[in-house]
Amino acid sequence: MSGAALGLEIVFVFFLALFLLHRYGDFKKQHRLVIVGTLLAWYLCFLIVFILPLDVSTTIYNRCKHAAANSSPPESSNGSGLDATATPAPSQHPCFKPWSYIPDGIMPIFWRVVYWTSQFLTWILLPFMQSYARSGGFSITGKIKTALIENAIYYGTYLLIFGAFLIYVAVNPHLHLEWNQLQTIGIAAANTWGLFLLVLLLGYGLVEIPRSYWNGAKRGYLLMKTYFKAAKLMTEKADAEETLEDVMEEVRKVNESIKYNHPLRKCVDTILKKCPTEYQEKMGRNMDDYEDFDEKHNTYPSEKSLVKLHKQVIYSVQRHRRTQVQWQILLEQAFYLEDVAKNETSATHQFVHTFQSPEPENRFIQYFYTPTVEWYWECLLRPWFHRMLAVVLSIFSVIVVWSECTFFSTTPVLSLFAVFIQLAEKTYNYIYIEIACFLSIFFLSICVYSTVFRIRVFNYYYLASHHQTDAYSLLFSGMLFCRLTPPLCLNFLGLTHMDSSISHQNTQPTAYTSIMGSMKVLSFIADGFYIYYPMLVVILCIATYFSLGTRCLNLLGFQQFMGDNDMTSDLVDEGKELIRREKRKRQRQEEGENRRREWKERYGHNREDSTRNRNVHVDSKESSFSDTSTNRSSKYTRANNRTERDRIELLQDAEPLDFNAEAFTDDPLEPESGRYQPGGRYLSMSRSRIFDDV
Repeated sequence: MSGAALGLEIVFVFFLALFLLHRYGDFKKQHRLVIVGTLLAWYLCFLIVFILPLDVSTTIYNRCKHAAANSSPPESSNGSGLDATATPAPSQHPCFKPWSYIPDGIMPIFWRVVYWTSQFLTWILLPFMQSYARSGGFSITGKIKTALIENAIYYGTYLLIFGAFLIYVAVNPHLHLEWNQLQTIGIAAANTWGLFLLVLLLGYGLVEIPRSYWNGAKRGYLLMKTYFKAAKLMTEKADAEETLEDVMEEVRKVNESIKYNHPLRKCVDTILKKCPTEYQEKMGRNMDDYEDFDEKHNTYPSEKSLVKLHKQVIYSVQRHRRTQVQWQILLEQAFYLEDVAKNETSATHQFVHTFQSPEPENRFIQYFYTPTVEWYWECLLRPWFHRMLAVVLSIFSVIVVWSECTFFSTTPVLSLFAVFIQLAEKTYNYIYIEIACFLSIFFLSICVYSTVFRIRVFNYYYLASHHQTDAYSLLFSGMLFCRLTPPLCLNFLGLTHMDSSISHQNTQPTAYTSIMGSMKVLSFIADGFYIYYPMLVVILCIATYFSLGTRCLNLLGFQQFMGDNDMTSDLVDEGKELIRREKRKRQRQEEGENRRREWKERYGHNREDSTRNRNVHVDSKESSFSDTSTNRSSKYTRANNRTERDRIELLQDAEPLDFNAEAFTDDPLEPESGRYQPGGRYLSMSRSRIFDDV
């Protein structure tokens, strides 16, 4: 089994990262290099989290071998018995190789490749791709120029920080600057920045995750919060639609002013490709218009203004599409919570849905997950399951907070993570060591990564599920993961006393800490910032528990869900009315579809049977006629069938309740029937290049 566990986890983590990226990104519409860059960043970060427990168990085994090799036999002692007492572990607990043992020399190379690749992504490649993706340029050169200008300040800031560390080492007379020390300074600077952000996200996640599961057992609380979200999302949805209309109006003016033979017409065609299909059809130009662009001497927009317009189109279309999908998801969630509230008082103990799911369910699920089983799970078992899970997560959070405040104490050992690992190390129970390490670092990762998925910086950064995350947010999340994961792993090793630079123990370090170098080069960071700064997690947890951040945002004018606030009550009532309106609309649609189905089943089959019998009678009666009469009979038969189809379609379209006045518009952009062509037909055809679709 040597190295097999490493290979299995490498494959498993890849598919896990691919699954999450598929949930948030869109493989069909987003550029391949954006998908590859984000996937690589997520994959490397998840890989560090999953492989680190194997590194810990392998290090403990190597320590055991080293102690057994250096221990002296009992008869060679000086008679006092001190030597035999100093190393009793090899005689009492022989060093057996763990099932997941990784051969020597593999882990250092593995960690070096993973770490430096992730650092190259987060500090150089992903920021450049991020600016490139957000740029509205029409050529590769223009996008590269924009990306370099935007990242000049970004790169200069971090070079300034690195230069400050470099000056500190050069001025210190006790330190001699070498390549390894220079490498350590760079790692320390990156980890210091990551640890600063890590504690902020960790303090929020340690409280918010258990509380979210506890509130998940309160159906009334969830329903009120869903109404609140509906009111806010409707405002954002209306704003997105208004912004899209304004941008499309600008595109229409540009499309009409710049003719087919203008030098900037290719840029306009590129902008039209990014517009929704219905707007492309409205703005489709007539091929009979061969008016020269210089006949009227109009004032034409510059290429710089077209670049700005292109950027606005990309942003407005993405935002509009995201709000539309999120609105449908929120409606389904609200309908589900209302169904749960109604079924809680059901005497039949069978779950009844107001609306059936549009997607057909799996037969296996339908067989076992019956309405009775669904009622017991949704109305009885699920709230208690959420409460128990919230209690377990709360215990883990308390352990983390206690260990963060006491992990620097080695005598006595106060960190609970270190206590658990050292107890397992005495018995060399490698399975328990790996499980304990995995659960610990996995819980820390969930608290940090889930906060990354939840936070939202206006519309600048937002991870939206169901393939609605834009390229900029995907790349930004990859940058955050690559910056947070190394300090997260170092913090975990410090909690378990596996990092000798923090625990100050002369023991064999793990392969992961060996590539970080000796932090003694920067003693004020190793002995100061790395030890005392994580204690601030206590203050952040208290602030999160009392919702101080939410209250501050609410005072600043950003509506947040607060149960004891008048603004929250007004938004909840508004959202409730919006959900009720959408529910009535969907009920009318289903009633209309049911009536159409009944008309078709009641009258459609009768007409088809009578038509079929009449055709059979005509065929049997005129079987002896000539081919000409047969062709004439078949022609009239097809005409009758067409007439019947027209009648059925007329019945299907007769639905006064489904009449929508918004379908009829006086928009002057709407061309007459048969006179317009889709806009995509007249767009300039060019070969797709790298990054063109970003």
